[in-house]
Amino acid sequence: MPNRTTPRIPSYRLHKTSGRAVVRLNGQDIYLGEHGTPESHANYNRVISEWTSNFRQLPSKEGGPRASALTVCEIALPYLAFVEQYYRKHGRATSEVFSIKRALMPLIELYGKTEARDFGPLALKTYRDKLIAEDLSRGVVNNHVSRIKRFFKWATANEMVPSDVHHGLQCVAGLRRGRSPARETQPIRPVDDAIVDATIEHVSLQVATMIQLQRYTGMRPCEVIIMRGCDLDTSGKVWSYEPESHKTEHHGRNRVIYLGPRAQKALGPALKSNVNAYLFSPREVMLQVRRRLRMNRKTPMTPSQRRRHAKMDLKKTPGDHYRTGSYEHAIHRGCDKAFPPPEGATEEEQRQWRKEHRWTPNQLRHNAATYLRKEFGIEAARVVLGHASSAVTEVYAELDLTKAADIMGKVG
Repeated sequence: MPNRTTPRIPSYRLHKTSGRAVVRLNGQDIYLGEHGTPESHANYNRVISEWTSNFRQLPSKEGGPRASALTVCEIALPYLAFVEQYYRKHGRATSEVFSIKRALMPLIELYGKTEARDFGPLALKTYRDKLIAEDLSRGVVNNHVSRIKRFFKWATANEMVPSDVHHGLQCVAGLRRGRSPARETQPIRPVDDAIVDATIEHVSLQVATMIQLQRYTGMRPCEVIIMRGCDLDTSGKVWSYEPESHKTEHHGRNRVIYLGPRAQKALGPALKSNVNAYLFSPREVMLQVRRRLRMNRKTPMTPSQRRRHAKMDLKKTPGDHYRTGSYEHAIHRGCDKAFPPPEGATEEEQRQWRKEHRWTPNQLRHNAATYLRKEFGIEAARVVLGHASSAVTEVYAELDLTKAADIMGKVG
């Protein structure tokens, strides 16, 4: 039986009245030349290829009737299909897919039924004002506006809107710090070592190991959570780790992380005989917790309880390795235990307390960057952190103002 889930490709047909070959696409007849000739078959293959590559829509000539008829919603549907296919890494959709969908939601609310060719700079500014009214930070607003520009650039490349639409949107500059009503955020700072040490006492051994590895190597959270034995080279005095996936691999860059004596000592107990297994698995942590609870039972288990299978919510089954979100949540739970809010605090006061006493794993990368820059210079920090430019390292590394103060104390 034919696969009914596969969309049918319109067939090459004879137009009896004129004797020409024809194919009907999107309700429109496309004439291909004299029926049966090689030229008409070549035209058919070309038209079908353009139609399928354009997400089963007819490519339009700039300024033609097709371009003027398409609304923002009609363009958003094939664009989302493109996004789902394009922003993938190792078979999984990246976080950019969610970010693009989040950026398109307010655009469709405001201009979903508007013809795309009528969307100009003033409309983009109105969209931006809506984001500001939603209390999004200036950086997030600028990023979403850039995604909308990219959306119209894609539509221009696929002949869905005239090229002057995208050119007009490029004139809208990003919001500058201190010169817009958008909410400003504080830059990410390193976290105090004493706070990290206190948190480590209240997290699992696996999470504590990941924290220590980040402190010693400066690797990204997304790199430490996917460590496997097969990605490690332990033959030398300094070990090396090449993640199976990393942030800049789509730029063709390699990422090698070196592990010195302290990192090796922290990682040693986590190594497994199965080199293809992830070293840090929340599933294993859950089994250890259940085993510990079983051992600490005050009453013995009955025979029926021993035979009973463990009940697990399939929607919340722990995975074979941590995600960046679950890793951060584990650290936050440790922070809440290490720094409980004061007794008698209101719900709002507790929320503010937790906000002030929680830290994220990405801050550990800033810790490493600051230390490396202070001890070995900006270029050494750039190489270790895997940045293509030292300008990026500047964002992570705090300035060593103590050195400047010492210098001016001598010469100032």
